[in-house]
Amino acid sequence: MNIVLGRFQPFHRGHEHLVEVALGKGPTIIAIGSSEAELSMNNPWDADEREGMIRAWLDGREAKIVQIPDINDPPNWVEHATKFHGEGVLVTSDESTKELYEESGFTVDWVDLSNRESFEGWRVRATLKMLSTVYETDAQKTVMLASIPSGVVDWLIENDALYRLYSMSRDLEHVG
Repeated sequence: MNIVLGRFQPFHRGHEHLVEVALGKGPTIIAIGSSEAELSMNNPWDADEREGMIRAWLDGREAKIVQIPDINDPPNWVEHATKFHGEGVLVTSDESTKELYEESGFTVDWVDLSNRESFEGWRVRATLKMLSTVYETDAQKTVMLASIPSGVVDWLIENDALYRLYSMSRDLEHVG
């Protein structure tokens, strides 16, 4: 079983690449981390919404999706997470996750991700926060498609999931 682990805040093109690699190798489990996280600018979508994004992207393709609450204890993370995703091969492009899993005896399939820094979640969320003030749907879609797969872009639009970023940030201090 191939395992792809992430917070998926939101599911973006970096995640897409990892899951495509995993699916190409066989049965895959997509493990959504920090499933219990309170909504914030770093965690704007709950675990069910993130699962909805992934299912929209999968578009009927088979993958098991599990949700894993965080324990904020890296040395014990793999043992905890394994209770949810089971044994298998971790497919990752994240160095610290690779090290944690290898230290716990997991086989790790390292995937090079070119332009990895472009797909860091905080960058994608910052772009979406900016787009939350744009009311032209076609313009939103055009910008989002650079870093987010089409099925997820549609999910974000259909579920009015960008507006939340605007409302969450209204009381924050803004630069400028």
